[in-house]
Amino acid sequence: MEKVCAVVVGAGSGTGAEVAKRFAEEGYGVAVARRNADALASLVEEIEQNGGQAKAFGADASNETEVATLFEEAEHALGPIEVAVFNAAGITRGSILETTVDAFDLMWRASALGGFLVGREAARRMAARGRGTILFTGATASIKASTNFAAFAAGKQGLRAVAQSMAKELGPKGIHVAHFIVDGIIDVPRVHEMMPDVAATKGPDGLINAKSIAESYLWVHNQPRNSWTFELDLRPSIESW
Repeated sequence: MEKVCAVVVGAGSGTGAEVAKRFAEEGYGVAVARRNADALASLVEEIEQNGGQAKAFGADASNETEVATLFEEAEHALGPIEVAVFNAAGITRGSILETTVDAFDLMWRASALGGFLVGREAARRMAARGRGTILFTGATASIKASTNFAAFAAGKQGLRAVAQSMAKELGPKGIHVAHFIVDGIIDVPRVHEMMPDVAATKGPDGLINAKSIAESYLWVHNQPRNSWTFELDLRPSIESW
């Protein structure tokens, strides 16, 4: 295939890493990004050992200059950006009586502002070519604000609003924007470390496999223009919703 690039912002050890690996398997040069680029060394090595191409970048998704530099350097190193995935993580929990302005601002920046900056930089490049896909990772809180999650939900619902507005504006320009509501606990090592009882109770089919999420992202990216999905919710069959 033509040399093209997929940018994955928030390429940790779970969903972001699996999305990066899946697109690399499809022949995309993958730019993986998180605040600390050194933490991505093992992911880049794994992709390269499996015959793919990847490059790590350090960038704070809520920093306008760093996001712009990321996209500029990724496109220069790996080719035209065909796919951009915003998967930046971060969560805070606490009573509204105790939530600080700093905590609330941090969640807004991590989700809504970060998604806006990543989406904007991707769209600026894709619009000139009339094609591309921008995918945003949401959560249960994207549509349901639970007790003690005011700051987190505000950030995630803000991200969903950004994605929806972008989808309506950019669809006619040939850019597919989609938002994923990941409604459940993702099966990653830190879940088994931090919540062993929960992981054991839910069992293998009660946790969302990150590889399955990656398959859904690739499927949405490959949808024909006459049948695009904006929002897709993913949850285990036993999840209460």
